[in-house]
Amino acid sequence: MTTSNTSPTARVSLAFRPQLATRVVIWLIALYAIYAATQLGFSWERFSSGLGNGAKFLGRMFPPDLSKGDILWGGIKETLQIAVLASLFGILFSLPIGLMGARNLMPSWISWPARALVSVCRSLHPVIVAILFVKAVGFGALAGVLALIVASIGFIGKLFAEAIEEISIKQVEAIRATGASFMNVILFGVLPQVMSRFVGFSTYQLDSNLRNSTMVGIVGAGGVGGVLFSAFQRFDYDFVFTILVTIITIIVVGELLANSVKKVFNV
Repeated sequence: MTTSNTSPTARVSLAFRPQLATRVVIWLIALYAIYAATQLGFSWERFSSGLGNGAKFLGRMFPPDLSKGDILWGGIKETLQIAVLASLFGILFSLPIGLMGARNLMPSWISWPARALVSVCRSLHPVIVAILFVKAVGFGALAGVLALIVASIGFIGKLFAEAIEEISIKQVEAIRATGASFMNVILFGVLPQVMSRFVGFSTYQLDSNLRNSTMVGIVGAGGVGGVLFSAFQRFDYDFVFTILVTIITIIVVGELLANSVKKVFNV
């Protein structure tokens, strides 16, 4: 038996020493980051002046304006309606699309088009999709609902398909052996194995739609985002602060409710 005279520290450093290709990639990324910073007009003077402007901006936010509660409530109510409707229809559409995208249950001529549709829905940010729908159906909440439905399909459809692909196929085959129909195989062989995960996906998407519904309003797709954008245009920064605090409160409450639902379903 031979013993090594290399110290433990040296052995650890040798074990975690990156390979030559990895080091080259790290250096290339670092050099490109430096190059990009020089091309985007970054400077210490600009940063320091930005701090001063930011301090003035924050100073104009206080005290918050509480006199426009009716305008704020109208935007918040529309935002909640957009988020709930988009989540509901997005989940309903994602169920069959995710099922068709599962390659362990569906033939390739069904799964690949379904996955392609999910990829298209995931390829664009909800704000960009909202702009497209605003051009198509006009300003208002309908454009926001449609944009967030597309975003929901892109997120839940992908995760639901992947969750189905990870199930135990033995349970599915056992139900098939009883002569059950395809729908019964899905109801009793597939859904029980993925239900808890699907609830987790759905609650997360609702939380995400609450946040995104505030952004799509900025481009005219309804909700409190439009109220926020109008307040910025009027330089009404004390009302901006009130809107931002309200949005943060709604997101926190929504997250707490989502965590409660996950505990109920043991997600």
